Amino acid sequence: MIIAIDGPAASGKGTLARKLARHFGLPHLDTGLLYRATARALMSEGRDLSCKEAAIAAAWSLALTGFDENLLRGPEMAEAASIVAAIPEVRAALGELQRGFARSPGGAVLDGRDIGTVICPEACPKIFVTASVEVRATRRALELRSQGEKGDYAAVLADIVRRDERDKNRATAPMMAAKDAIVLDTTTLDAEAAFQAALAIVMGCAPRRASAAGQQG
Repeated sequence: MIIAIDGPAASGKGTLARKLARHFGLPHLDTGLLYRATARALMSEGRDLSCKEAAIAAAWSLALTGFDENLLRGPEMAEAASIVAAIPEVRAALGELQRGFARSPGGAVLDGRDIGTVICPEACPKIFVTASVEVRATRRALELRSQGEKGDYAAVLADIVRRDERDKNRATAPMMAAKDAIVLDTTTLDAEAAFQAALAIVMGCAPRRASAAGQQG
């Protein structure tokens, strides 16, 4: 079972993915960390984030383990990741890592922005998690404040709007819901309600998975 969860920043997709992975006993990959790690590698070497050759080399050298998530979180890394993610060759390199992870025995849960459309189009279910930009900005600002950071709402809102535009309009693998994805709007849902809604979507996909397996057999 491959569960694909896509959506914009601060929509709640990461929280949902982690909860679903724990519920079903599946490995989970936050694919955004791969882009953040690529950006971090460039920054550590003093390279420009738009340096295509360096970004490609950094992407191909990544492993799926050993990330220091504390170094990869925060608005600066989110913005940096959005820049390198717009490079087609970087997406191609990291896409191979993601597909390999998705082939884990028993399946996996992956969250990102192009899992259902590009990385795992065979996934069932595909969930596109969204929420109003104002609610997303509020959530992210509160999250930053809980971590001891400034969390200025206006700055966070502007950052999210900028990232949304970049992610939706990039030439390669733009962020969008797959045609067969189920859209889950979490604007008015708390974490538990969103999880229950996502769980219902996953369980509702079970008959389709069984039917597909029967046809292959």
